[in-house]
Amino acid sequence: MLEVSNLSVSYGGPDVLSGVSLEVKAGETVAVLGANTAGKTTLLRTVSGLIPKARGNVVFENSPLLGRPAHSIPKLGIGHVPEGRHVFPRMSTMDNLMMGAYGDRRATDLGARVDRVLTLFPRLAERRTQMAGSMSGGEQQMVAIGRALMGNPKLLLLDEPSHGLAPIVVEELHRAIGEINRQGVSVLLVEQNAILALSVAHRGYVLEAGHVVLSGTSQSLKADPGVRRAYLGV
Repeated sequence: MLEVSNLSVSYGGPDVLSGVSLEVKAGETVAVLGANTAGKTTLLRTVSGLIPKARGNVVFENSPLLGRPAHSIPKLGIGHVPEGRHVFPRMSTMDNLMMGAYGDRRATDLGARVDRVLTLFPRLAERRTQMAGSMSGGEQQMVAIGRALMGNPKLLLLDEPSHGLAPIVVEELHRAIGEINRQGVSVLLVEQNAILALSVAHRGYVLEAGHVVLSGTSQSLKADPGVRRAYLGV
């Protein structure tokens, strides 16, 4: 579904990503692990067309992505939940969700899309009219994920969804990510929380200083001594 080949990205200095290659197959959840500054966010932003100057190849369902304007990427079937959530704070939960379907605002199934999100996150149903800026961090993350799902994506990019959230909320997100994937949406999950990432992913990659240094199934990564020491605290 998604193939990244020999991708290198720079912001004007040294490469932030250098020769990165990875893939996401239809129906998979794939995790990308790495510390801060590893290049994880840059990877997702490049896939979404938010970083125009990149070298290499990024292909989604046989469509090259590099060089495409960012606003055209969601129409191909890619949804992006950025790090830090970035909800519209002075808009209600429902208005935030509907912004996710702005490109499909004339679609006839918007009601079904809303129902899907509210079933996935029942707490949002209780807060339909609440301003997003007054919600907790966990609730805002639910809004951000729900907003991306309103675009009816085939591939969902999740950037550090558990960052700064209480353990009970992280567990709820764990359940939601698994359910999203079971509903047929492929997921590319960027996370520092390796326990969360490897518990929901089929496969994973470890990114260090802009390079992929390790890849494999989630089980093999969990068993790798370096991963256990660096990311699992074992």
